Amino acid sequence: MQEKLSSDTNKLIKNIPCVILSGGKSTRMGEDKALLPFNEFNTMIEYQYNKFSKIFQNVYISSKTDKFNFKAKIIYDNNKEISSPMIALDSILDFIIENKVFIVSVDTPFIKYETIYKLIIASKGNNITIPIQNNHKHYLCGVYDKKVHKTIKYSLSKNIHQLKQLLKEINNTYELNLNNKIEFININYKDEYKIYNYNYKLC
Repeated sequence: MQEKLSSDTNKLIKNIPCVILSGGKSTRMGEDKALLPFNEFNTMIEYQYNKFSKIFQNVYISSKTDKFNFKAKIIYDNNKEISSPMIALDSILDFIIENKVFIVSVDTPFIKYETIYKLIIASKGNNITIPIQNNHKHYLCGVYDKKVHKTIKYSLSKNIHQLKQLLKEINNTYELNLNNKIEFININYKDEYKIYNYNYKLC
Protein backbone atom coordinates (compact mmCIF):
# COMPACT_ATOMS: atom_id res chain seq x y z
CA MET A 1 0.00 0.00 0.00
CA GLN A 2 1.39 3.40 -0.95
CA GLU A 3 1.77 5.94 1.82
CA LYS A 4 1.17 9.66 1.63
CA LEU A 5 4.46 11.37 0.86
CA SER A 6 5.84 14.74 1.86
CA SER A 7 6.26 17.37 -0.84
CA ASP A 8 10.06 17.02 -0.59
CA THR A 9 9.91 13.25 -1.17
CA ASN A 10 7.50 13.71 -4.07
CA LYS A 11 9.90 16.19 -5.60
CA LEU A 12 12.84 13.79 -5.24
CA ILE A 13 10.92 10.95 -6.90
CA LYS A 14 9.75 13.24 -9.69
CA ASN A 15 13.36 14.02 -10.57
CA ILE A 16 14.62 10.42 -10.51
CA PRO A 17 13.84 7.89 -13.27
CA CYS A 18 13.50 4.18 -12.54
CA VAL A 19 15.24 1.55 -14.66
CA ILE A 20 14.43 -2.16 -14.39
CA LEU A 21 17.40 -4.37 -15.23
CA SER A 22 16.35 -7.12 -17.60
CA GLY A 23 19.38 -7.98 -19.71
CA GLY A 24 20.72 -11.01 -17.85
CA LYS A 25 21.05 -14.52 -19.26
CA SER A 26 18.81 -16.21 -16.62
CA THR A 27 21.16 -19.22 -16.73
CA ARG A 28 19.93 -20.73 -13.46
CA MET A 29 16.29 -20.39 -14.48
CA GLY A 30 16.90 -22.12 -17.81
CA GLU A 31 14.83 -19.52 -19.67
CA ASP A 32 14.40 -15.76 -19.62
CA LYS A 33 12.87 -15.05 -16.20
CA ALA A 34 11.70 -11.62 -17.33
CA LEU A 35 9.28 -13.27 -19.74
CA LEU A 36 7.73 -15.75 -17.29
CA PRO A 37 4.11 -15.11 -16.23
CA PHE A 38 3.93 -13.41 -12.85
CA ASN A 39 1.00 -12.66 -10.59
CA GLU A 40 -1.85 -11.52 -12.86
CA PHE A 41 0.54 -10.26 -15.54
CA ASN A 42 1.72 -12.01 -18.69
CA THR A 43 5.36 -11.53 -17.71
CA MET A 44 7.48 -10.66 -14.70
CA ILE A 45 8.88 -7.61 -16.45
CA GLU A 46 5.38 -6.31 -17.17
CA TYR A 47 4.50 -6.76 -13.50
CA GLN A 48 7.58 -4.77 -12.46
CA TYR A 49 7.00 -2.08 -15.09
CA ASN A 50 3.43 -1.61 -13.90
CA LYS A 51 4.45 -1.58 -10.24
CA PHE A 52 7.13 1.07 -10.56
CA SER A 53 5.08 3.19 -12.96
CA LYS A 54 2.75 3.86 -10.03
CA ILE A 55 5.37 5.98 -8.26
CA PHE A 56 7.93 7.07 -10.87
CA GLN A 57 7.11 9.45 -13.70
CA ASN A 58 9.69 7.82 -15.97
CA VAL A 59 10.24 4.06 -15.99
CA TYR A 60 12.58 2.32 -18.41
CA ILE A 61 13.72 -1.23 -19.05
CA SER A 62 17.41 -1.99 -19.45
CA SER A 63 17.78 -4.71 -22.08
CA LYS A 64 19.83 -5.88 -25.03
CA THR A 65 16.76 -6.30 -27.26
CA ASP A 66 13.07 -5.43 -27.45
CA LYS A 67 11.76 -8.83 -26.33
CA PHE A 68 8.63 -7.57 -24.61
CA ASN A 69 4.97 -8.03 -25.47
CA PHE A 70 3.85 -4.62 -24.18
CA LYS A 71 4.76 -1.04 -24.92
CA ALA A 72 7.71 0.10 -22.83
CA LYS A 73 10.60 2.55 -22.91
CA ILE A 74 13.85 0.64 -23.37
CA ILE A 75 17.47 1.58 -22.72
CA TYR A 76 19.62 -0.73 -24.81
CA ASP A 77 22.98 -2.00 -23.59
CA ASN A 78 25.99 -0.43 -25.28
CA ASN A 79 27.59 -3.88 -25.45
CA LYS A 80 25.36 -6.63 -26.91
CA GLU A 81 27.84 -9.46 -26.34
CA ILE A 82 28.47 -9.32 -22.58
CA SER A 83 25.81 -9.54 -19.87
CA SER A 84 26.99 -7.31 -17.04
CA PRO A 85 25.30 -4.97 -14.55
CA MET A 86 28.21 -2.57 -15.02
CA ILE A 87 27.54 -2.40 -18.77
CA ALA A 88 23.85 -1.88 -18.07
CA LEU A 89 24.58 0.95 -15.63
CA ASP A 90 27.02 2.56 -18.07
CA SER A 91 24.36 2.46 -20.79
CA ILE A 92 21.72 3.85 -18.42
CA LEU A 93 23.91 6.77 -17.32
CA ASP A 94 24.74 7.49 -20.97
CA PHE A 95 21.03 7.72 -21.68
CA ILE A 96 19.42 9.58 -18.80
CA ILE A 97 19.61 13.34 -18.43
CA GLU A 98 18.75 13.38 -14.71
CA ASN A 99 21.47 13.45 -12.03
CA LYS A 100 20.34 10.24 -10.33
CA VAL A 101 18.63 6.99 -11.28
CA PHE A 102 16.88 4.30 -9.26
CA ILE A 103 17.75 0.81 -10.51
CA VAL A 104 16.11 -2.48 -9.63
CA SER A 105 16.46 -6.01 -10.97
CA VAL A 106 13.52 -7.65 -12.71
CA ASP A 107 13.79 -10.71 -10.42
CA THR A 108 13.18 -8.86 -7.12
CA PRO A 109 9.42 -8.23 -7.24
CA PHE A 110 8.78 -8.00 -3.49
CA ILE A 111 10.43 -4.65 -2.77
CA LYS A 112 7.95 -2.42 -0.99
CA TYR A 113 7.14 1.16 -1.93
CA GLU A 114 8.16 2.25 1.56
CA THR A 115 11.65 0.85 1.00
CA ILE A 116 11.96 2.66 -2.33
CA TYR A 117 11.04 5.94 -0.63
CA LYS A 118 13.62 5.34 2.12
CA LEU A 119 16.36 4.66 -0.43
CA ILE A 120 15.55 7.78 -2.42
CA ILE A 121 15.44 9.99 0.68
CA ALA A 122 18.75 8.50 1.89
CA SER A 123 20.35 9.12 -1.51
CA LYS A 124 20.42 12.88 -1.01
CA GLY A 125 24.08 13.89 -0.90
CA ASN A 126 25.32 10.37 -1.71
CA ASN A 127 26.78 9.02 -4.94
CA ILE A 128 25.50 5.48 -4.40
CA THR A 129 22.75 4.35 -2.01
CA ILE A 130 21.92 0.64 -1.68
CA PRO A 131 20.11 -1.54 0.87
CA ILE A 132 21.94 -3.93 3.16
CA GLN A 133 20.17 -6.79 4.94
CA ASN A 134 21.92 -9.16 7.36
CA ASN A 135 25.30 -7.92 6.07
CA HIS A 136 24.29 -8.74 2.49
CA LYS A 137 24.54 -5.78 0.15
CA HIS A 138 22.01 -5.53 -2.67
CA TYR A 139 23.86 -3.78 -5.47
CA LEU A 140 21.05 -4.15 -8.03
CA CYS A 141 18.55 -2.12 -6.03
CA GLY A 142 19.38 1.47 -5.23
CA VAL A 143 20.14 4.98 -6.35
CA TYR A 144 23.18 5.79 -8.49
CA ASP A 145 24.41 9.32 -9.21
CA LYS A 146 25.86 10.38 -12.57
CA LYS A 147 29.03 11.32 -10.71
CA VAL A 148 29.99 7.62 -10.72
CA HIS A 149 29.85 7.36 -14.51
CA LYS A 150 33.49 8.21 -15.13
CA THR A 151 34.58 5.49 -12.69
CA ILE A 152 32.27 2.97 -14.37
CA LYS A 153 33.78 3.68 -17.78
CA TYR A 154 37.29 3.33 -16.37
CA SER A 155 36.33 0.02 -14.70
CA LEU A 156 34.95 -1.33 -17.97
CA SER A 157 38.14 -0.32 -19.77
CA LYS A 158 39.94 -2.60 -17.28
CA ASN A 159 37.35 -5.36 -17.83
CA ILE A 160 35.92 -4.95 -14.31
CA HIS A 161 32.20 -5.72 -14.26
CA GLN A 162 31.31 -6.11 -10.56
CA LEU A 163 29.27 -3.38 -8.87
CA LYS A 164 30.83 -4.57 -5.61
CA GLN A 165 34.16 -3.29 -6.86
CA LEU A 166 32.59 -0.02 -7.97
CA LEU A 167 31.44 0.77 -4.44
CA LYS A 168 35.00 0.35 -3.20
CA GLU A 169 36.14 3.04 -5.63
CA ILE A 170 33.38 5.60 -4.97
CA ASN A 171 33.22 8.16 -2.17
CA ASN A 172 29.92 9.11 -0.50
CA THR A 173 28.23 5.72 -0.62
CA TYR A 174 25.48 4.84 1.82
CA GLU A 175 24.15 1.44 2.87
CA LEU A 176 20.62 1.54 4.27
CA ASN A 177 19.98 -1.19 6.83
CA LEU A 178 16.71 -3.05 6.22
CA ASN A 179 15.32 -6.17 7.87
CA ASN A 180 12.58 -7.58 5.62
CA LYS A 181 14.05 -10.75 4.09
CA ILE A 182 11.25 -11.30 1.58
CA GLU A 183 11.78 -7.90 -0.05
CA PHE A 184 15.18 -8.87 -1.41
CA ILE A 185 14.52 -12.41 -2.55
CA ASN A 186 15.87 -13.01 -6.05
CA ILE A 187 13.85 -15.43 -8.15
CA ASN A 188 16.61 -17.42 -9.84
CA TYR A 189 15.37 -21.01 -10.05
CA LYS A 190 12.22 -22.74 -11.29
CA ASP A 191 11.26 -24.06 -7.84
CA GLU A 192 11.60 -20.55 -6.36
CA TYR A 193 9.51 -19.13 -9.16
CA LYS A 194 6.70 -21.64 -8.53
CA ILE A 195 6.68 -20.89 -4.80
CA TYR A 196 6.92 -17.10 -4.87
CA ASN A 197 4.66 -16.55 -7.84
CA TYR A 198 1.64 -18.03 -6.10
CA ASN A 199 2.19 -17.96 -2.34
CA TYR A 200 3.12 -14.41 -1.40
CA LYS A 201 1.00 -11.32 -1.26
CA LEU A 202 2.83 -8.72 -3.30
CA CYS A 203 2.96 -5.00 -2.69
